Amino acid sequence: MRIAVTGSIATDHLMTFPGRFADQLVADQLHTVSLSFLVDNLDVRRGGVGANIAFGMGQLGTSPILVGAAGFDFDEYRAWLDRHGVDTASVRISETLHTARFVCTTDADHNQIGSFYTGAMSEARLIELKTVADRVGGLDLVLIGADDPEAMLRHTEECRSRAIPFAADFSQQIARMNGDEIRILLEGATYLFSNEYEKGLIESKTGWTDEEILTKVGHRVTTLGAQGVRIERVGEAPIVVGCPDEERKADPTGVGDAFRAGFLSGLAWGVSLERAAQVGCMLATLVIETVGTQEYQLRRGHFMERFTKAYGDEAAAEVQKHLV
Repeated sequence: MRIAVTGSIATDHLMTFPGRFADQLVADQLHTVSLSFLVDNLDVRRGGVGANIAFGMGQLGTSPILVGAAGFDFDEYRAWLDRHGVDTASVRISETLHTARFVCTTDADHNQIGSFYTGAMSEARLIELKTVADRVGGLDLVLIGADDPEAMLRHTEECRSRAIPFAADFSQQIARMNGDEIRILLEGATYLFSNEYEKGLIESKTGWTDEEILTKVGHRVTTLGAQGVRIERVGEAPIVVGCPDEERKADPTGVGDAFRAGFLSGLAWGVSLERAAQVGCMLATLVIETVGTQEYQLRRGHFMERFTKAYGDEAAAEVQKHLV
């Protein structure tokens, strides 16, 4: 099963200031702020929802096709993804712009000052999925993740016009989208991904009820945080899957991306929706135990030991044969 993952490709540049921002701000001079903070450390992490999901799928051996736009500074990041089983040949490289970048400084009180540079991400709208499909011999599913909004709309319309099954996954972009845009992006999706809060926001912005949305998509997949995930289909009982026990909670960033990577890998293997959701929850648990969205290691023996403990021998037997 050939799955393309569209979505943002970015790096996070995270710095720590040992003092307090509040101590540096003069109340009657806020209209003319000019400050520079001497920081203690710089942590550069690979990210972007498209790259995060593709990385997780690559770790599981399902050879995802990453579709997105990056800058002329992408060589090292590309090599990292290539080494971890991601097909990056369909990533568009900008000739003039840097890869999207989030730059953030956190002070001793955990206040943050940050900026997001979209950079090359704006060129994702220029990517045609037909070119991607022709290169790999056709696409069986396209995940349309958070990206340049025009790119998300273009990829959705192209999937519909070319009869390519797609999964709608608005993620961070849902806050800036209006009801009309959301209706366009979800109508006819084979899968609709969201968390519980985003689920309510989708219903509020579109004016459609939960039942109405369910009739417009094949499957509604709602992540429930520590409670796991719920999968709904018209006329069938919901499938609810819980999460494995966590060994520690280090950083929740990227947990949703990891779930999608595991779930999509399960679909690629041809296992049941329940098994796919269990793989997604297991991978998400590994990510929450690690600082960084792509810093976890998938050791297959360890993965299957914990998977078996959480979901039982029968579930493990079905999944293990795919983890070569």
